[in-house]
Amino acid sequence: MQGKILIHHEKCKGCRLCMTFCPKGCIRVSAKLNAKGYAYAECDPDKPCTGCGTCALMCPEAIIEVYRE
Repeated sequence: MQGKILIHHEKCKGCRLCMTFCPKGCIRVSAKLNAKGYAYAECDPDKPCTGCGTCALMCPEAIIEVYRE
């Protein structure tokens, strides 16, 4: 099963919990900053997401949506 995640960048505070707990390492820190000045989380296009949903469960801001294809 393949997955896709959508991270609402402008709401991300860069806590990195999603990155820490992603079993496949699919999430990385962006080189860009959002409007609040945080280096936000983003998907790494080189690492396939399985859609497990761990990132969404760990996000304290609840800004990650997981889709399974």
